[in-house]
Amino acid sequence: MPPRINIPPVTRALLIALLVQSVLSAAIRYRQWSEKAHIVIPYLTLVPQLSIVYPWTFVTSTLVEGNIFTLAIAGVTLYQGGRYLERAWSSADLAKFLALVSVVPNLLTFSVMFLLFTLTRNESWTLTVISGTVPIQISFLVAFSQLVPAHTVTLFRGILSLRVPRFPLVYVGIVAVLSLTPLLSRAAFWLAVFGFLTSWTYLRFYKSVFPDLDTSQPAALRGDASETFAFAEFFPAPVKPFVATFADHVFDVLVAVRLCTPFSPADMSSSRGDRLLQRGTPGSARAEAERRRAIALKALDQRLNAATGGAGGWPSSQNPSQPTGPTVQTQPQPSTQTAMTSQPGQLLGETKFEPDNHHNDEAGKN
Repeated sequence: MPPRINIPPVTRALLIALLVQSVLSAAIRYRQWSEKAHIVIPYLTLVPQLSIVYPWTFVTSTLVEGNIFTLAIAGVTLYQGGRYLERAWSSADLAKFLALVSVVPNLLTFSVMFLLFTLTRNESWTLTVISGTVPIQISFLVAFSQLVPAHTVTLFRGILSLRVPRFPLVYVGIVAVLSLTPLLSRAAFWLAVFGFLTSWTYLRFYKSVFPDLDTSQPAALRGDASETFAFAEFFPAPVKPFVATFADHVFDVLVAVRLCTPFSPADMSSSRGDRLLQRGTPGSARAEAERRRAIALKALDQRLNAATGGAGGWPSSQNPSQPTGPTVQTQPQPSTQTAMTSQPGQLLGETKFEPDNHHNDEAGKN
């Protein structure tokens, strides 16, 4: 008897909506197709000049793909990424995250199209179709960069190796190239950029963090103050100092106009009753990074075990009753490296854990 595929509810709804809306869009375009017509569906996809009277398109357009190639990629990405994040977080957290990274990039791209029309007086900008799962896909990559920042993915039998935080920028570059082809619209590049910024801002400053399960902490922490999730960490080493300086200045401006708030002492303190770790204290950023990673990994272990303990939904060579990932007590030490080889059928090649001790100790404020 073939194994039963266990798909969490939000991921399942996401895949169904993607399939139904994409097939419906294809059917409408097929019925209206002609050699000279430029077909748009303003009540299903977001078209700046026409969709203002259909406000729901700011949400629905994200789950409409325009061709079979992008639909296949979107289906695999949403299945793998959505299932992982829904088990790592919760269905409610994933739904909130998806709503945010769908609406905000669509709204900002909508504004950019109108701005370009104002500057050029070229009506084609306001007739550009804004649709596709690009903002969701890059948001998943940003979320993975937060959960496993010290892992390296090896592709093509070692020919290409990239740390997980490098993937969002690589993805933006790929989308920029494909947006020059018929596969993606020219709005896709802006969707990728705004999806990247929106997801990082939310995870960095606003998302509730699981409290330490060993304490009676009254409220969950918010954001991720660790240096491993600073904005500069997404960029190559040669440009990191410049990006960090620029990001710090932007953050200071946002704090001054009260759009962002600096991390409070409570955010920087240990949930096990340790003393407060002030921003200027030497080593405080690294201690905060390790503490938050320990909390996240411990909560992730328990959620994955609860979700997959009964049925073999998560591939592992371990006994189902044992944790599928490192617990707080078994965190790799600086002198230890562990390697994981993907199971057959997974998209990524080999992933390797590289402790972040070999990185510089500069603490990124944002």
